[in-house]
Amino acid sequence: MKSGQGLTEESRLNAESRFSLAYDAAHSLALAALRWHGYRSENRHIVFQILGSTVSLPAAKWRFLDNCHQKRNRALYDGDYEEDEPLIRELIAVAKELQAAVEALGPVEA
Repeated sequence: MKSGQGLTEESRLNAESRFSLAYDAAHSLALAALRWHGYRSENRHIVFQILGSTVSLPAAKWRFLDNCHQKRNRALYDGDYEEDEPLIRELIAVAKELQAAVEALGPVEA
């Protein structure tokens, strides 16, 4: 699955870039899970909030991703980014877990 490729903790990219890439991968994977079930969303944050239903992701993890969505918005729209290496490592780990869950869904049936 291309969305999750490149999810590594070691990188020469700066923290803001690693956060952005890991967040975007997690969002793409969450969107893929939603679409696998035949749904679409008009709002970016919904794809995280429904992960408990789409891939049985525990509430603590989808809430973490929802929190990352809020941090992403503050960084993108307000320029308010604070480097947080532990958060980035956890985001990468949760994105990898999400990747495995989405891959376990299997191919979309026509």
